[in-house]
Amino acid sequence: MSTGTVVLIVILVILIGAGVALYFIGKKAQKKQAEQQEQIEAMKQTVSMLIIDKKRMKMKDAGFPQQVLDSANRFAKNAKLPVVKAKVGPQILSMVCDEKIFDSIPVKKEVKATISGIYITSVKGLHGKTAPVETKKKGWWKRTVEKAQEKAGAKSVK
Repeated sequence: MSTGTVVLIVILVILIGAGVALYFIGKKAQKKQAEQQEQIEAMKQTVSMLIIDKKRMKMKDAGFPQQVLDSANRFAKNAKLPVVKAKVGPQILSMVCDEKIFDSIPVKKEVKATISGIYITSVKGLHGKTAPVETKKKGWWKRTVEKAQEKAGAKSVK
């Protein structure tokens, strides 16, 4: 066998080992996420709240209680989370929001939200519909692709 063949075999064995390891790590993480989702579902409750502000910010800057900061891991403390400041009853609370619904939460409006601890899982408008409040500006690439699709659509119609 030549040296190049041996090197290729070694690299192939390492890649297969890494793939198997990632498979088992992914399965373990999936089980953990399913357990967490069950806990969220078990503890959820519906409350009426007034949304004061919403931002993406680091956990240590959001004003969470010390107990929450102590229980979070190192990566979560430094990652930017969707944080909503809301008035629930007489209290003003900082809460973490689900990334999927963050853009649809209206600011300075009263909503009915499903929460689990300090985590907001869903929001419904109390007075009227909740629509996405802010639409992001499209980047150069997306605008170019849309223009190309419009031109292709216009040619096929003719």
